[in-house]
Amino acid sequence: MAKELTHRADELKTLGWSTDEVARYAELWDYRQRWGAMNLEREDRLFLRKAEAVLPAIVSGKAAAKKAINEKSYYRWLCFHLEAMNLAEAGYALPQGARGAWPILLEEERRLLDYYQPVLGLPDTIKAKAFDAIREELAAQAGPLAAADGQTKNYDFMSALKNLKAQENSKWRHLREQEGDQPYPVLSEDAAGSFRSEVRSRFGPLMRDTLPSLAETEKPAPDDNWNPSTEVAS
Repeated sequence: MAKELTHRADELKTLGWSTDEVARYAELWDYRQRWGAMNLEREDRLFLRKAEAVLPAIVSGKAAAKKAINEKSYYRWLCFHLEAMNLAEAGYALPQGARGAWPILLEEERRLLDYYQPVLGLPDTIKAKAFDAIREELAAQAGPLAAADGQTKNYDFMSALKNLKAQENSKWRHLREQEGDQPYPVLSEDAAGSFRSEVRSRFGPLMRDTLPSLAETEKPAPDDNWNPSTEVAS
């Protein structure tokens, strides 16, 4: 196992840890590197152990060539935009079970990545740009659903990444290229469930047919109850 040379805050972020937890981990990691673990409070040492226990092991040599799916740039890009929408929705005070159409799209795409485990190298990421059109098409279908039994909010699809690029060098692209606030359909609980089913029926075959690394996969479509947090994808 290789020794980590820097903290792994970005990985905790993709695993769903809160901004405060990630910041605390990075601060404690740096402190430990400088002053040693013995100078940390017991509570802080336990927190670091908890954080490091959920991170994938660092490997060297040939094993290092194969990154975990959640370490791939495309996967982290998807999670970044999903997290930005989650933060926005937290401020919308939505009814119980209501969900934006766009985060449903990203959640289902991420679920398929977790299940099929594509390589997500350059050939895959180039081809994955074809997903932009299907996202736009499905999001457009969600508009009438939101109008009939939901809400339409405003959301700036470029703001979060602009803020990130102002702080660090990032080559990630925007999820959508429209400037300023854009219509953001929010679906009722029932409509969200139906929309999610439609997304699954469309996106699953598309991903298998689009990504070169999945061209020869024999893995069947995931069951509706398949969840990456409780099952191990092979």
